[in-house]
Amino acid sequence: MTEAPPLTRIQTRNRAAILSGGLDAFSSAGFKGATLDQIAEAAGLSKPNLLYYFPSKDAIYTALLEGLLDTWLDPLHALDADGDPVAEILAYAHRKLLMSRDYPRESRLFANEILAGAPQIGAVLSGPLRTLVDEKAQVLRGWMDAGRIRPSDPHHLIFSIWALTQHYADFDVQVRAVLGDADPFTGAERFIDQLFRSVLEPAKDAPL
Repeated sequence: MTEAPPLTRIQTRNRAAILSGGLDAFSSAGFKGATLDQIAEAAGLSKPNLLYYFPSKDAIYTALLEGLLDTWLDPLHALDADGDPVAEILAYAHRKLLMSRDYPRESRLFANEILAGAPQIGAVLSGPLRTLVDEKAQVLRGWMDAGRIRPSDPHHLIFSIWALTQHYADFDVQVRAVLGDADPFTGAERFIDQLFRSVLEPAKDAPL
């Protein structure tokens, strides 16, 4: 089978502009609310030009999700079973918080897909994501059984990290309306560290 020729510089730039425009549209309006006209306008291209690169709105949405999934799973992959338990979990929570800071549109795209019932990534959620979470839950359970962190439900510990960190991207308007000019991520880093240390660190008089 003949491989497609490499993209030219202009083609690469236009594809990136379309994906960025799609990310704006889908993260704010969801899949159903976004239109090709909106995406083309955001990309600075005509609609026929957009359709040269992507044949449909579905194709743009699928390309965005496929590109997002590896990035989304990377922070949990990095949790090291051989590291210090509290440090590893705090580092994971901070990586997730940084994703909300640096990739807010991607976070909202993911949230909208989940709220819609995950029609495009349902198989990933029940397959690779579940496998990864189960694997890391076993790591957490091992640390708990060894007395290195306080016992709790490891799956719900992971869920709580997701809920707390992704809130800052998915509910950014609400957070900034309450905090005004204050940078929410500066305070969030300190709070997350304090909160999870109190949840994770064994009591000082606990038996070793």
